[in-house]
Amino acid sequence: MEVISTEEVHARTLEPNYDRASELKAFDETKSGVKGLVDAGITKIPRMFYQSPESLYDHPVASDNQFIFPVIDLEGVDKDPAQRKEIVERVRNALEKWGFFQVINHGIPVSVLEEMEDGTRRFYEQDNKVKKEFYTRDHMRRVVYNANFDLYASPAANWRDTMCCFMAPNPPKPEEMPTICRDIMFEYSKQVMELGHLLFEILSEALGLKLNHLKDMGCAGGLILLSHYYPPCPQPELTIGTTKHSDNTFLSVLLQDHIGGLQILHQNHWVDITPIPGALLITNDKFISVEHRVVANQVGPRVSVASFFSTDRLTCPRLYGPIKELLSEENPPKYRETSVQEYVAYFRAKGLDGTSALLHYRL
Repeated sequence: MEVISTEEVHARTLEPNYDRASELKAFDETKSGVKGLVDAGITKIPRMFYQSPESLYDHPVASDNQFIFPVIDLEGVDKDPAQRKEIVERVRNALEKWGFFQVINHGIPVSVLEEMEDGTRRFYEQDNKVKKEFYTRDHMRRVVYNANFDLYASPAANWRDTMCCFMAPNPPKPEEMPTICRDIMFEYSKQVMELGHLLFEILSEALGLKLNHLKDMGCAGGLILLSHYYPPCPQPELTIGTTKHSDNTFLSVLLQDHIGGLQILHQNHWVDITPIPGALLITNDKFISVEHRVVANQVGPRVSVASFFSTDRLTCPRLYGPIKELLSEENPPKYRETSVQEYVAYFRAKGLDGTSALLHYRL
């Protein structure tokens, strides 16, 4: 990727009387997203997408063989106690050192994964008149399609469109869902929920807790699907697909296609996560809430589906903080308690500005 200096960025964007607010509003009112710009045949990206060089090149990108990313095989996890113990230990190591890992033999058929990817593409590549019916900035809707949830709050827009669906515990009615991908969204959500319950058991064991500890805390109670579409970008050196951030959920399960572009921050290097067919990515200061991003690419479109286990749509007064069973005089709490609703509201208001929302709750 070409490295552009701050001076060059300013030179490229120098326009008299530039009105960012008007550009954002005009883009949003098309209800066509980033894909609409590509469909219109643009060769230069609008100024609203320009990222600062400081954010794009804050850390070097690791060489291909510099780090070995953890891939965990879940085969036999429910059948062989010795194998389960080994898997739990590998998960513990991965989350303490990386905060991310890929799983294979996770139980979700490849056909379901491929159909979920295809369903996402079908949604974005259908007739725009149909797609526009779901375009909204009302995040309380059951199905929300737009470009950048934080479009008006972030320092710069991301080269990405997203459809967000709240699938559990109170899923949308079938008639509220996009017809073109409705069936696979219901099926994929059911399968991801089953995988999530298994992962929360493994995470509980990896923390030295009882098997159902995290599930009893309500961590597996809600599921949100975010289906992302990253169109090919004519100037990827000036923007990014998703700004650096850490997720605001209990657990994230990511399905990504073959294009690649996901990077995680590890030992002050951006590490490319090469897609493995049929694999899913898992993310969760005992276990790291790792920062990650998606780079823009001239190749595309790239499709990914993030399954977020979160309860922010539930009316729940419960406060979450450091797990008391893991605290001691030698390991005091590092974060104050907060509700899921407060945390998510802060995350949405802050937007993807390159800083972790967790810092706001640091003691």
